[in-house]
Amino acid sequence: MGKLSISDLGLSNKRVFMRVDFNVPIENGRITDDNRITASLPSIKYVLDKGGCLILASHLGRPKGKPEPKYSLKPVATRLSELLGKPVQFAPDCIGPEVQKMASALKPGDVLMLENLRFHAEEEKNDPVFAKQLASLCDVYVNDAFGTAHRAHASTVGIARYVSVAASGLLMQKELEALGHALTKAEKPYVAIVGGAKISDKIELIENFLNIANTILIGGAMAYTFLRAQGIETGKSLVEADKIDLARDLLARASAKHVSIQLPIDHVVASGLDSTDAQVVPVQKTAVDRTGLDIGPETVKKYSDIIRQAKTIVWNGPMGVFEKPRFAEGTFAIARAVADSNAFSIVGGGDSAAAVAQSGVESKISHISTGGGAALEFLSGRKLPGVEVLTDKVK
Repeated sequence: MGKLSISDLGLSNKRVFMRVDFNVPIENGRITDDNRITASLPSIKYVLDKGGCLILASHLGRPKGKPEPKYSLKPVATRLSELLGKPVQFAPDCIGPEVQKMASALKPGDVLMLENLRFHAEEEKNDPVFAKQLASLCDVYVNDAFGTAHRAHASTVGIARYVSVAASGLLMQKELEALGHALTKAEKPYVAIVGGAKISDKIELIENFLNIANTILIGGAMAYTFLRAQGIETGKSLVEADKIDLARDLLARASAKHVSIQLPIDHVVASGLDSTDAQVVPVQKTAVDRTGLDIGPETVKKYSDIIRQAKTIVWNGPMGVFEKPRFAEGTFAIARAVADSNAFSIVGGGDSAAAVAQSGVESKISHISTGGGAALEFLSGRKLPGVEVLTDKVK
């Protein structure tokens, strides 16, 4: 990857500031899903095993640049303490004299969790004074928060300018290696599965896949913009009218590059999300008062056959409104098909990762990204600010 990793550093007696992504769901003071915490445990334990002391920093939720008790990271510190089997100190803020004092008093093996970075508006503004205050707490900076690597904030970008060394954590390294493999070293046949509501959210992703994939399977509401580009009526299904020409252009460019873009041939339609009149119809026979909400069984069969032949699979975005059980089967069936393939498979975070988890096939996927937006941008060919600022390895 060309960037320094935590495993390249001597950490004994060093104060390590580690940016983690502990943006976990909390209800009534209790964490309902601690996957993001457990994902960073290898990096945390690595620092402690090497004799370093650790300062952990994260954001949580969207406080408006000032303290909000419901977004406190205190429950996270409590959970981390349980997972590590040792005390985790909790700072009342992320900067200031008291925090400085706590950080200075750390001994090898100690862990200090800072309060929510976004309790300061300067974090999202990438304010240099705030970044410098964060940097003053440590000897070494490590970014293990892939999920925020696409944000140029003080704790992901600004801080790196004020430390002697900035390295990736083990989770960040794993993400970059897996996603980098999908962009540069992937075996063919290469199948990209792209879903979600809007084509406008995935333009760059699809354009990048036109250069590396053999087949692109389209699902979710964005399929209807492509179908309209082919002159097929889609009833009340969500269509981005201003993107029909773009969809037509993408289809033409795919054809010129001998990349196959596959669209649904049947789908589950209903008069509304909460109605009980769902039925499967061919896409060509969509009634004017019906909305397409999931791919149908014939599409699942067609897509699964293609997935079965793949050596590399990258999936970003669900096939339908999988949050509603009656419109979830298409997405779950694709998850099972990917899991049962012999391909190197990557699921790009967000809704796709949630769908894989609900399908119960997580253990059969080669790599599930911890960052939805960051994975999308990386796979779209964009550079991630939080990765670019890390120290280069000396060739």
